[in-house]
Amino acid sequence: MFHPERDCNPFFHFFESLWMLAGRNDLAFPEHFVKRMRTFSDDGETLHGAYGHRWRVHFGFDQLPPIALALKENPDDRRNVLQMWDAEVDLARVGKDVPCNTQCYFTRDADGALDMTVCNRSNDVVWGAYGANAVHFSYLQEYVAYLIGCPVGRYWQISNNFHGYLDTINPLSMLRDQVADGYRKETCPYSMSWVKPFPLANPDTPPEIWQQDLNLFLEEGPIIGFREPFFRKVATPLWMAHEAFKRNSGEERYTTTLEILQQCRATDWRRACEEWVQRRYDKWKLR
Repeated sequence: MFHPERDCNPFFHFFESLWMLAGRNDLAFPEHFVKRMRTFSDDGETLHGAYGHRWRVHFGFDQLPPIALALKENPDDRRNVLQMWDAEVDLARVGKDVPCNTQCYFTRDADGALDMTVCNRSNDVVWGAYGANAVHFSYLQEYVAYLIGCPVGRYWQISNNFHGYLDTINPLSMLRDQVADGYRKETCPYSMSWVKPFPLANPDTPPEIWQQDLNLFLEEGPIIGFREPFFRKVATPLWMAHEAFKRNSGEERYTTTLEILQQCRATDWRRACEEWVQRRYDKWKLR
């Protein structure tokens, strides 16, 4: 999220993660943030391989609660597999979108924290593994840990075909060399004491309340009445900032967006969004 050379869209990654946790597969919501999402849809309305839909709807039931319950009742359970690949509809499919990530394994370590292993059949290193996947799967891990009532442990990813496309990997060759030399080590936000991630869910919030707030937020946007602090203090200001960026023009587009971002209590997301907006502001001032 913090590499200017990669210049990922943190607003998109954040809201796509919430869309997944809601179990949705509609194109309209993610397309609001990134128009090119339409290129991955076969019918112009849905996304066939939407991970959240596979987690919570596609197989006829929500897979997350039984996984959490099993690991809550028996921390040594080793049978908790979250399925995303469906051979009946994915094998030999001719279409734009089939799941790249195929399943997740959930276990708890010796201290009770939730570990997660993600299996991937074919992974783009820039946009997939170290981009979108790192965000929405870590949010999945945090959500399941919340359902269990345990800390977040380690996140492992296995990619059977790990690759990069030339048009995205070549511009990052300089970044690769800089990382090898300790690039940004001293300025990485996570080395700064003022950066403090905000929890996805308050441990005292009942899961049904959190889910209601999630669905309400995705349907209505930043309204009054959310009971979960995450939606009031993180999701709402990020949404308002993104809308200000889309709605305004000229210098106001950038200054208003940056001002609204100050309200975001998740300083990691705030920092990522500020840097993304500032890069565009700097380019605009050079026009």
